[in-house]
Amino acid sequence: MLRHRPLNVSFRRYSSSFKNTTVLRKPNFDLKNIINNSEKYKDAIIRRKTPELIQSLEYVVTNRPIEIELTNRINTKKHERSKLSEVMKELKNKAPIEVKEELAKAKSELKTLEAERDELSQKIHRYAESLPNLLDTTVPKDTLQGDIVKFINCASEQDAVNSMPTSKFDHKTIGEKLNIMNFNIAARISGSSWYYLVGDGALLEQALIQYGLSKARVNGYTMIIPPSIVKNEIISACGFKPNDQNGEQQVYQLTNDDLSLIGTAEIPLGAYHSSSTFPSSQNYPIKYVGISRSYRAEAGARGSDTKGLYRVHEFTKVELFHFTTPDKAAQELEDLKNLQISIIEDLGLSAKMINMPSSDLGAPALKKFDCEAWMPGREGWGELTSCSNCSDYQSRRLGIRYEDGKDENKLKYIHTLNGTCVAIPRVIVAIMEQFYDPATESIIIPKVLRPYMDDKERIYQN
Repeated sequence: MLRHRPLNVSFRRYSSSFKNTTVLRKPNFDLKNIINNSEKYKDAIIRRKTPELIQSLEYVVTNRPIEIELTNRINTKKHERSKLSEVMKELKNKAPIEVKEELAKAKSELKTLEAERDELSQKIHRYAESLPNLLDTTVPKDTLQGDIVKFINCASEQDAVNSMPTSKFDHKTIGEKLNIMNFNIAARISGSSWYYLVGDGALLEQALIQYGLSKARVNGYTMIIPPSIVKNEIISACGFKPNDQNGEQQVYQLTNDDLSLIGTAEIPLGAYHSSSTFPSSQNYPIKYVGISRSYRAEAGARGSDTKGLYRVHEFTKVELFHFTTPDKAAQELEDLKNLQISIIEDLGLSAKMINMPSSDLGAPALKKFDCEAWMPGREGWGELTSCSNCSDYQSRRLGIRYEDGKDENKLKYIHTLNGTCVAIPRVIVAIMEQFYDPATESIIIPKVLRPYMDDKERIYQN
């Protein structure tokens, strides 16, 4: 009997995707590609600082040939059983005892082989599923901060710092002083890291939503309002896990239901075309903009990030999502990045766009850009937007394929990209801290938002 190599790796709890469900097909992982590019996968694992997954890669590489050999032996044994069954059928009750014994032996051996192969196949599937995406060749290597590709509304990092109005106030202090947000009542009603937006604070949120949606529509996006609760297998298929690397809760799961609150509209937008195939006549890219409430447990958050709006449990987010073919994906990531730059330019915020290092990329991302704004209240830079090319990582798990008209309509996996249009609380933080005028105790409203804020130019105390 063949013996596959064991592996001592524990998996966080989430439902298996080895079989088709009423929601999703079983993912079809490209095991041949994983084996042929095992060194690239190893490099991606090491650079993402998840060395424990090297064992998963080694398991797949070592045991996939054994699985194939088992399958070949099963096919041979099935052929043998079929021939013996034909003999039994022809001879009916007159078959020699030796033939009956051989047939029984063949059936028994076949059952054993199939059980061994099925167990091995499930393990290979599970370990392949745990592997992260490969990395684009342009992802920075030996850096913690990544490569700055553009400064927005400033000439340099120091220029951004120097251009800020001198103020000892952070956005929480400003918001409470102007009575446009309340954290104390929210803490009593809901707990820490929750908030009320009041008066012009609430209006500022709605203005950012309407501006973001309008900007997206002009750029060819179709609006979607998705559900905020989805099935756990969808969350897992999109590359999000219930817990972070320290085992702390990140996703709010509903008790007694196989459902969770979404952390981003990326999840239901990505699943919109799950278990489907685009025809060869389809034009690409398919672009959606989704508006949703988002929920994050953020159990591992500590320190200054827990003060105010920067890291909260519930927030509104306008999200961008693309479905496209492999040959278009790289350019579309550039397009997403440029749209985000245009939004930050319109808002007048001093920021920088960064090609993020491999250590900052999640499992689905082939490449990622982040936009960070200078936030005086944090005395540092804070993330405003992010955009990622996930290639076929999500589509293989969500079962989204397309007919390639150039290759005899062969079915291939679509590529997906996602990006922030407006993450409302973070942008409010940047606007308040960059545009607060201590002389008049008011916040200057960016010009592009004024039509959505009753044509007001400033926010004064409510």
